[in-house]
Amino acid sequence: MAIASTDATVAAVRRSLEGSRRSNIGGALFMASLMACLVISLLFLVVLLGTVLSNGLGVLADRGLDFLTSGTSGRAETAGVWQAIKGSALIALFVVVLAFPIGIGAAVYLEEYAAQTRVTRFINVNIRNLAGVPSIVYGILGLAIFVKSLESFTGGRSVIAGGITLAILAMPIVIITSSEALRAVPQSIREAGYGVGASQWEVTRSHVLPYAAPGILTGTVLSLARALGEAAPLILVGAVTGFFSTATDASFVEEIQGPFTALPNVAFTWARQPGSGWPENTAAAILVMLVVILSFNAFAILLRNRYDKKRDA
Repeated sequence: MAIASTDATVAAVRRSLEGSRRSNIGGALFMASLMACLVISLLFLVVLLGTVLSNGLGVLADRGLDFLTSGTSGRAETAGVWQAIKGSALIALFVVVLAFPIGIGAAVYLEEYAAQTRVTRFINVNIRNLAGVPSIVYGILGLAIFVKSLESFTGGRSVIAGGITLAILAMPIVIITSSEALRAVPQSIREAGYGVGASQWEVTRSHVLPYAAPGILTGTVLSLARALGEAAPLILVGAVTGFFSTATDASFVEEIQGPFTALPNVAFTWARQPGSGWPENTAAAILVMLVVILSFNAFAILLRNRYDKKRDA
């Protein structure tokens, strides 16, 4: 009886091995198809970057810092991106001040304090849906609310309207990434804090948030990088003039309530300009925007690695 059982086991193992060989062929084909998709995607990216570099590096090499410090102009040989950089920096300030604290606070409440009820699940689902809404929809929202309804506060088509609109665009991403980082904290860390008599706020502040800090910081910085690359919402809320129209001696409040521009909108405007020199300027502006966005991504990676080392120490 034992011999028959052993033979049956050997036969089952043999059939499993033979089946695994056949399944390995299918797995290899699937892996090859995935690799082909990756190569094709990278090929498009390389061609795009190659075109931008070949057209834009000449402008940056010839003009140097003059391209970065000059304002917008009707002449391609004197036009620069300084005002666009300034506008993007002001918009980034609004995103940092509004989206980061509100988004992280909402994530902490949903993950650490809110009971898992139908209402909470409904809110989570809608936040994830908002993260997938096209950016043009946020532009329509900004046009209807911040440009028209709250014109007395924002100044209409202004930096305030653009900054708040992009802050709302980035907020769902901040909430989702922060929630995932908090959810990844082991439950044993919370239980250890409660075991020594700490309150829920003390556990959250001293144990959960430091452990989740790398993921939270990475997600927030990447959401900022995504917001800075958006052009459609800013076009709708007023970044169409291509320059700051306020006087040079205007106050900060007057400046952020006036017309503005940003790097994506300068590239969009220059791409539509007829005549020679503008395609090269467009490529150079795109390169500047890529450097800014990649700098934020590199900063996010450095923050994550630093906090990972402090957490593991």
